[in-house]
Parts: sequence; structure tokens; C-alpha cells
Amino acid sequence: MIKDQPIEHFLDALASKAPTPGGGSAAAIMGAMGAALVGMVGNLTVGKKNYEAVEAEMKAMLEQADGLRARLTDLIRADVEAFKQVMGAYALPKDTDAQKQARAEAIQAALKTATDVPLDCARACAEIVRLSRIAAEKGNRNVASDAGAAVAAGYAALRCSALNVHVNVGSIKDGEFVASRLAELDRIMAGMEEMDREVYALVKGKL
Repeated sequence: MIKDQPIEHFLDALASKAPTPGGGSAAAIMGAMGAALVGMVGNLTVGKKNYEAVEAEMKAMLEQADGLRARLTDLIRADVEAFKQVMGAYALPKDTDAQKQARAEAIQAALKTATDVPLDCARACAEIVRLSRIAAEKGNRNVASDAGAAVAAGYAALRCSALNVHVNVGSIKDGEFVASRLAELDRIMAGMEEMDREVYALVKGKL
């Protein structure tokens, strides 16, 4: 599994001619890195002098970050599998009308899965951006720059995920499905750019 490989192997695969891993898997890893950095801030705040007042909030933030990191790590594999499903559907035979119909249906089903995976990644990454704000505002000042790195990674992963949603819905014929996913993506993205800038400025002001 990709998540069990050395990082150098993953990067080599990412840079290769192979269709997977690609941008979706990279987004999941970036998001997981953002979650890990939020976790770092939490772990270096909990139990520290002068941060007793925010201890409970930091513990809750840490628990959420750990959960998001695990979820995003799983999405690395899910993204690869979704792409393979799409490629497999396109490779189905199309010699007869029945085969053409079955192939078209398989392609559409695979594209829907390939849309929902990065949408799930986007949901998780938006949560990382929100958690990064808490880390930046209330976490240990000595690791404020890591909270800034967390929001940068989370927001970059969010934007990458959004692009992967858009590239897949462009080939989906189910208008209701497309509209629902794009509407949800809009809700997820709402306010994220501003929050990214705000957290960056907040962190920079603490350095």
C-alpha cells in the first residue's frame, strides 16, 4: 500500500509516467501533513505551563486532528482505487450495443466514485484549516510557525481536491449528481481562502 511505502518511493511514483498516484493522492498526503502539524501544536501545548486555560480545547483539537490524519491517509488508497476503476471501465469491450451500454454505465458509475473521493478529501481539509486557526490562536507560541504550515498544507490540499472534483464532474451526465456535488464543494470552500490568509497573518504576527 502507498501509505506504507517510504516517502521517496511515493515521490518517485508520483513523478513517473504511471497514472497513479496522482494529484488526488498528493492532496490527501498534503492534508494529512496539515493534520499532523496541528497535532504537533496540540502535543506541544497540552501539559505546558501558561496554557492550562486552553488544555481541554487543545486536547479536543488534537483528537480531531488525529482522526482527520487517519481519514486522509486512507483516502490516498481510495483515490488510487477510484482512478483504477475509471480506467478499468474505459477498457471494457464495446463491440456490441449491449457492451457499449454496459461500458457507458460502468464509466459513469466510476466517475461518480472518482468525484466523491476528492470531495471527501475536501471536507477533511476544510476541517484542518479550521483546526489550524485554533492552533495558531491558542497553541504554544513556540510552534506558531507549524500552525502556519498546517493551514498552508490544509488549504493547498483543499484546492487540489476541488480541482479533482471539477475534472471528474465534467464527464458525468447525471445533472442532478453534478449539481449536488458542486453545490457541496462551494459550501466547503466558502470562507476558506479568507481563513487561510487570516491564519497566515496571525502566525506571522507572532513570529
